[in-house]
Amino acid sequence: MIPTADRRRPLAATVAILAAALSWMVALPATGSPTGPTSVPAIVDPALRAAHGTVGVIIQGASSVESTVRQMGGRVTHDLPLIGGFSARVPAGDVRRIAHLPGATSITLDRPTHVQASTPGTYNNVPSVYRKSTSGDRLNAAGGRGQGVTVALIDTGVTSLPDIAHAMVPVIGPAGPAPCVNFTTEPTCDDSYGHGTFMAGIIAGNGAASNGKYVGMASAAGVLSLKIAGASGASDVSTIIAAIQWVVTAQPTYNIRVLNLSLGTDSTQSYRVDPLDYAVEKAWQAGIVVDVAASNRGPAPYTISDPANDPFVITVGAVDDRGTNGINDDLLPNFSGRGPTATDNLAKPDVVAPGAHIVSLAAPGSSITTQFPSTMAAPYRRGSGTSMANAVVSGLVAQLVSLQPTLTPDRIKYMLTASARQAASTDVMSVGHGEVDGWGALSAVPGLANVGVTPSLGTGSLAASRGTTGVVLDDANQTVLDASSGDLTAALTSVDTSGGNWFGGNWFGGNWFGGNWFGGNWFGGNWFGGNWFGGNWFGVENNTEDYGGNWFGSAWYGAWDQ
Repeated sequence: MIPTADRRRPLAATVAILAAALSWMVALPATGSPTGPTSVPAIVDPALRAAHGTVGVIIQGASSVESTVRQMGGRVTHDLPLIGGFSARVPAGDVRRIAHLPGATSITLDRPTHVQASTPGTYNNVPSVYRKSTSGDRLNAAGGRGQGVTVALIDTGVTSLPDIAHAMVPVIGPAGPAPCVNFTTEPTCDDSYGHGTFMAGIIAGNGAASNGKYVGMASAAGVLSLKIAGASGASDVSTIIAAIQWVVTAQPTYNIRVLNLSLGTDSTQSYRVDPLDYAVEKAWQAGIVVDVAASNRGPAPYTISDPANDPFVITVGAVDDRGTNGINDDLLPNFSGRGPTATDNLAKPDVVAPGAHIVSLAAPGSSITTQFPSTMAAPYRRGSGTSMANAVVSGLVAQLVSLQPTLTPDRIKYMLTASARQAASTDVMSVGHGEVDGWGALSAVPGLANVGVTPSLGTGSLAASRGTTGVVLDDANQTVLDASSGDLTAALTSVDTSGGNWFGGNWFGGNWFGGNWFGGNWFGGNWFGGNWFGGNWFGVENNTEDYGGNWFGSAWYGAWDQ
């Protein structure tokens, strides 16, 4: 890890942290409990105190709290044993009562967050150059095509197009095999937003619809789809954690060796306490290489997202390969997030990969396909972002593992960083160790990454993991409250970010899910109710490279070339 102790956070970043005060946690005074007295109430997210109507919450504490919340009329939406709790929808007026339930330790907001995409313009129609510039083609020639390796893709689902149908790993369930693990209310595993299908094509597409012209990195790898968002692209931290939890549990069954997370939030919470960072570290410790997109919020420093801010994972930034096989003419696009990390001042990203004007699959009828129609022939389109670069690295890791199955995550990260080549920039906070070279990684000197790195405790705030997003109420207008709201500002008192001990005991002990993990209907009806925000989800199109991405909440890091 490159020392960054001399780097200082600019005033603007400090102001941004203060502006995100809604994601802090505040202690309420003890007032007793409807089910019995308790001297210490749960720590309550301050935004909940200002809310009216029904709100989504994440509650940590004893198992008895969940049954009590159900009895009070709350609807449980996720069991989250990974963080010692569950998510639910409850009347905002009941939050204080829940806070005083014996055994409740923490209540934080849970809400959907939305994404934006924009159009940076067109580019030459080129084949899969990224396979050559990362030497993935040489690994393929040596027999490293990803065979026997499963890549878990936590994203917006995957539509089974001819290029990717061969790679889709069926999920074993009580009703028989399913094409995905579906965490949404949509009845199908198809990609109604359009991001996950694009990632799957980069990772394992075989070029069936282009006579082999557009081929992904590891065409023999399996892709296991975990769908956490529907047509809006909206998801939340609790859903992401639930999906990571599923991946870790299912790792031996499906030989999951790689986890692709082309998503993140703008949280500035330290990785040392952040629950989302804690979750990805658990996946890493389970033997899964976790690749995370840096963000599309560059070119300013301190724009690495959560959980890309975690020192254990492989954080991937983007370069523009300009459609050539070599790296000497590569450019650093403005959108790629820069380090150091916002609070811990860690050097990130770790590596970069081609992520500009990448050709992959367009999901028919999806939101992106409809909003940003492509000039390319179906089923292909172009896209740019650290999402794309991250998928390139995930495919490359699958190739390496297929050649050397005993590789561990720490060894793979060391191999990739030690063999990376300087490209596009000399700034380590922009490109990390440089551009990945899969062939060079095979001959990297002995060594392991992450030696002596302090792991996350996971005892921080889930609301802070979410970043600077507001609260969505289930009223007729779908009111969105944010940090500038007078109600929220007035609610911020006596900050307490300790959060208590969320996890306790042995995280792996016993049966995570207790009986049938999917027991009943997780979501029951429409999880978020009504029309979330209305209007145009994607905002105004922007035909420049400076497209910025989504500043708030969970972001699918990509832009869509026409």
